[in-house]
Amino acid sequence: MADVATAIKVMLKGIDRYNPENLSVLEPFVKSQVKENFCDLSANLAVLKLYQFNPSYFQEEIVCDILLKALEALPSPDFSLCECLVDQYHHENPQIGRLIFLNHLLQTCDFRLFWRELKATPELIEGVTGFEDAIRKYICQTVSNSYQHIKAETLQALLGDLEDKDLDAWIEKNGWTRTDDLIFVTNQEEIIKSRNIVDKVNFDKVQSVMISGLHS
Repeated sequence: MADVATAIKVMLKGIDRYNPENLSVLEPFVKSQVKENFCDLSANLAVLKLYQFNPSYFQEEIVCDILLKALEALPSPDFSLCECLVDQYHHENPQIGRLIFLNHLLQTCDFRLFWRELKATPELIEGVTGFEDAIRKYICQTVSNSYQHIKAETLQALLGDLEDKDLDAWIEKNGWTRTDDLIFVTNQEEIIKSRNIVDKVNFDKVQSVMISGLHS
């Protein structure tokens, strides 16, 4: 796969970058990303651009795969970059529209609803290796930035109603600690460093202000 990735990288730098015949190589590469759990954003953006230039080549399944890989990359702006290259009328496609909605839920931190909606359409991520763990990693980053401590049942729900043993695995992975039903996440006081702010004021300017005040 490393050889294919290198060949694609060379292909995308050449003058033949937007040759639609490149799709015969790029589309299987997207499928490999989904199956083997890696992402090549440059290659995926090139695919979407080729679909823009050549609408007859458009493949809904490939676009959905690309959007799923972009969701995995949150909080990076990959999804927005990819969505902008999908023509507006394709947003009405049920699956593509569904992924755009799921992205909105993640971006607005409505994680409980995200998992409910995802479970309603499990076929959407069928065969996508590591998708749920990638989303949980993003949610844990958000929790780290937002909480000093959180109830175990709340975190459990935010991460998709995990079993206790799986929840404990994520707690350990993030370096958090658990005491009964309370999880200690991050000490925000350690993150916010105090700073001494020193204003340097020229004495002559202060003197002029004081004199002005005396004469007013």
